[in-house]
Amino acid sequence: MGGRRETQRERKFRRHDTRAARRVQVPAALDRDSARRPGQFGLPRAMSLSRRSCLQLLLGASLPWAARAAENRRSAPTRPEEAADAANAYKGAIVLDAGSGRTLLADRADYRGPPASVAKLMTFLIVHDRLRRGDLTLQTPVTTTAEAARTGGSQVYLAEKEVFPVEDLLHALMIASANDASVALAIHLAGSREAFVERMNTRARELGMTQTIFRSPHGLPPSSRRIEDGDLTSPRDLATLSLQLIRETNILAYTSVKQRTFRPGPKRIDMVNHNHLLGKVAGVDGLKTGFTRGAGFCLAATAFRNGRRVIVVTMGSPDSKTRDIKIAELLEKGFLALPPPSPEDTPVQPAPKPPAPAPAPAEGETTVRFKLPGR
Repeated sequence: MGGRRETQRERKFRRHDTRAARRVQVPAALDRDSARRPGQFGLPRAMSLSRRSCLQLLLGASLPWAARAAENRRSAPTRPEEAADAANAYKGAIVLDAGSGRTLLADRADYRGPPASVAKLMTFLIVHDRLRRGDLTLQTPVTTTAEAARTGGSQVYLAEKEVFPVEDLLHALMIASANDASVALAIHLAGSREAFVERMNTRARELGMTQTIFRSPHGLPPSSRRIEDGDLTSPRDLATLSLQLIRETNILAYTSVKQRTFRPGPKRIDMVNHNHLLGKVAGVDGLKTGFTRGAGFCLAATAFRNGRRVIVVTMGSPDSKTRDIKIAELLEKGFLALPPPSPEDTPVQPAPKPPAPAPAPAEGETTVRFKLPGR
């Protein structure tokens, strides 16, 4: 009781001294490990660390890792071309000279997988074969069946018993990638979808497409969702098909169209071509895109420049941007790899120009439309 009471200032300094003297002992396991592994950085057995020193040690050890992570982030690809090269840009690709038919570049060109809507190229060829034989004309009316009207995916929403000419359905097939139009044409030409698919496979064999089997006129996945149960082909076979179409048909008159109206009236559809390279990459005027989850993003493309034509096919890209970038890149490489033209090359032509729209009447001018009776 008679002792002097500790002042507030003295208590403050005593607590500070106690904290400064407190120590944290290094764990024995770490100490033993450090002593027994030569060449490793350990802590002496007698060393003890304050809490602040431990924290500084841990932060110091983590700084090199953080610096490396930041460096990796800075060095990651930033341009689309670098990103496409860093990823697996496609599962297979091929580049052809359309004049000679020779392969200019190939990368896993025999990869076999689903083509998605690129299968519609064969549907177009079968229809063209019938047009060339005179079995039908572009104005032949096609009546939509219930089966065609039920077809899902990309479509122009055909209704049962709706009637359209062959030409309109071909535009829907190539521009809007309309699955219902493909089924309507298949049933009209062959009586059933199955009979039409049989003709597709026969034509593929005639062209030497040895890795191809078709099971639909549109490329949609089968009901089983098993890849092996659906359409299967390779970039090389699709390039062979594309070459045949460019040389023997007028497919470019359809595939080069960026926009077109289908079914004028209350149910009008403004079709926009799925091929985003049209008008963006020099000379591109075809051919067909495709996508399903199983197939990835596919494209059979072609471009005409300075009297020469190149065909590029890629299959299995992870997204449409990567696909389009690689197609554009392969087109450039293809034109650079073209040998001098040979007299034996098949002549190639650009896509035909679409007919010019009728001029609009001048302001205040009346336009009268009439039709003479037939004789």
